[in-house]
Amino acid sequence: MIMSDFRQAFIEFAISRNVLCFDEFKTKAGRMSPYFFNAGLFNDGDSLRQLGQFYAKAILAAGLPFDMLFGPAYKGIPLVSTIAIALAETGHNYPYCYNRKEVKDHGEGGRVVGAPLAGRILIADDVISAGTSVRESVDLIQAASASPCGVIIALDRMERGAGQLSAVQEVKNMYQMPVISIINLDDITHYLQGKNNLAHNLSAVEAYRAKYGVT
Repeated sequence: MIMSDFRQAFIEFAISRNVLCFDEFKTKAGRMSPYFFNAGLFNDGDSLRQLGQFYAKAILAAGLPFDMLFGPAYKGIPLVSTIAIALAETGHNYPYCYNRKEVKDHGEGGRVVGAPLAGRILIADDVISAGTSVRESVDLIQAASASPCGVIIALDRMERGAGQLSAVQEVKNMYQMPVISIINLDDITHYLQGKNNLAHNLSAVEAYRAKYGVT
């Protein structure tokens, strides 16, 4: 497996900001995980700027055609904003919008802020856990007669949900659209193999994947 430079750089960036940590963590599903990813710790201007650049690199590397970006409230709002800026800085200027949790009944009204939903929509989020955010986004996009064409996330944990599929695989199957990630669990294990100071975490991550992972 050959990991692209931006994927390795993103893992190092996430570790440096304590977004990606190795220890023992209890997940929402009650599993004891040897690693944890908390994108909420990209919480200053410089880290948000760099995060947008990594998303932009993953989007451009995927070569997925789309017409605009959508960020589901609330986490998707800063994400879609910084991604749009990062793409514009590379010469790819896309409109973007995000939704409100509640419908606004005054002023301009409505649930969507930003450019009107139109064409092929790329949804931006941090991770897909249960797929709830994606389902709500797809419903909103389709209600506007636009077409959801893919999802971009930071990390694909490649981990089974309630059944045999991961949340990412369920989204792919349900909506017949790609899910792009900056990194996935394969990238993390590959990275650990080459880092002496972190290699002691590798066996725990591999054991966790053997128990809960998907291919």
